[in-house]
Amino acid sequence: MRKAILCLLLLTTFGFDNPKESAFGVGEWFKFRIHYGFVNAGYATLEVKEAVLHNEKVFHLIGKGQTTGISRFFFKVDDLYESYIDEKTYVPYQFLRKINEGGYTKNQEGFFTPQQNKIIVKDYKHKTEKTFAIPKNTQDILSAFYYLRNFATIDDIKPGEYIAIDMFFDEETTKFKLKFIGRENIKTKFGTVASMIFKPYVFSGRVFKEQESVTVWISDDDNKIPLRIQANLVVGSIKADLESYKGLRFPLKKRT
Repeated sequence: MRKAILCLLLLTTFGFDNPKESAFGVGEWFKFRIHYGFVNAGYATLEVKEAVLHNEKVFHLIGKGQTTGISRFFFKVDDLYESYIDEKTYVPYQFLRKINEGGYTKNQEGFFTPQQNKIIVKDYKHKTEKTFAIPKNTQDILSAFYYLRNFATIDDIKPGEYIAIDMFFDEETTKFKLKFIGRENIKTKFGTVASMIFKPYVFSGRVFKEQESVTVWISDDDNKIPLRIQANLVVGSIKADLESYKGLRFPLKKRT
């Protein structure tokens, strides 16, 4: 289950060419309940704050995930992801990844230099510093979630089509792809909500059974928030549902 809990919540939105009015703002907050099979495995949260970086106001994005109850006894997870992004362009400036997943730990910080298409990664666990060349407009795993929410021109997307962006993760840049499946009204604790269904391409093998093992339901409105995520793992399955939220910029689109 390494990386599976919080990462699933972050890799769930989509991007297109033309920006629109921002889908989020300072004060937005989500909480997700995560189930591993029939067990309540833990919770994850996503939050937007404001900060100052290099004398400029930026969005400070914070993602946290942890196991709870009996799940914590068998597999302890404490994950923290942070990212600082431009308030207008959503370009990332800095990220933090501090995780402990069943004894597997990482403590890294990345510093983007968009003008040079490079990123400096400091690994505090191994006491190393490396510089990587990256494509223009590369995102980190947390900034990608918010960046893509603001490039949503989805009216013409058809089932079977997919979107791809460059994302830096685990000291390499990969093409993150999302395949559009269709639309569906799903029942949530907040009522029946209009949603779009996507399948992100993931690496099959150690964690996921197949490349299309993950399915996500995203609100079909101007918020573009993940409502539900399901994944078939090599061992068992995992599900995350939106438990609570506040600070949405637009009303959640519900069906009567």
